[in-house]
Amino acid sequence: MQTWRLIQDGPQDGAWNMAVDRAVLAARAAGEAPATLRLYSWRVPTVTLGRFQSLDDVDMAYCRERGFDVVRRPTGGRGVLHDDEVTYSVAASLEDGMPRGVSASYRLLCGALAEAYRLLGVPAILTGRARGEKAAGACYLHATHADLSLGAAKLSGSAQVWDHHAVLQHGSFVRTRDALAESQVFRLGELGGKRLRSETATLESAPAGPPAAAAITSAICEAFETSLQIKLLPGVLSDTEISAAENLQESFNLAE
Repeated sequence: MQTWRLIQDGPQDGAWNMAVDRAVLAARAAGEAPATLRLYSWRVPTVTLGRFQSLDDVDMAYCRERGFDVVRRPTGGRGVLHDDEVTYSVAASLEDGMPRGVSASYRLLCGALAEAYRLLGVPAILTGRARGEKAAGACYLHATHADLSLGAAKLSGSAQVWDHHAVLQHGSFVRTRDALAESQVFRLGELGGKRLRSETATLESAPAGPPAAAAITSAICEAFETSLQIKLLPGVLSDTEISAAENLQESFNLAE
């Protein structure tokens, strides 16, 4: 049975979260760090944009007024407003059992995510076909094969980037969603806001309502161990990873 490192971080600044994810990926690609599952949250509500997404999709004045952080992800995809959630990231390589290719690796990792939702009482399934508004600035208005659904509603989205033979995938377990704030952040208008409320789901769908962050963390860890047949051992960032993240941090910051 393979051993992976488990890193559990408290609330962090947005740019630091993205810099750490990228630094861990680089370390795994270089063979300087083990496969890693990292769980973290956000110091303040934070907007993350996909690697190639235009900043024009975001109402920066509204974000400043609300005190929201705005950062860029190292991964692709559309914009996300992170707030009341547990965020996960995985950095692993072909040597760790990751299948080659985006679709196959998504299927493997999203299987573990679906198992975590099942443990929380939410019957999530991998989205069968793309749907929604592909041009929307908000990630949750477009569902792809990389996402999990609850019925017809998008429940969870993930994004990836590869560094040689290693992949970084990260995404969110959303407890509750402020659909009004998200619709204003991404300039969705009244119709887009209604769609965000009607076409998405959160862990509020769990039998007893949204679980505590600790329960979500426990479910994620158990699901990854059973689904991937690995053992998670608590660990910390290396000095090399910390130094790399410090050098990268400012490059992810988009706040004006």
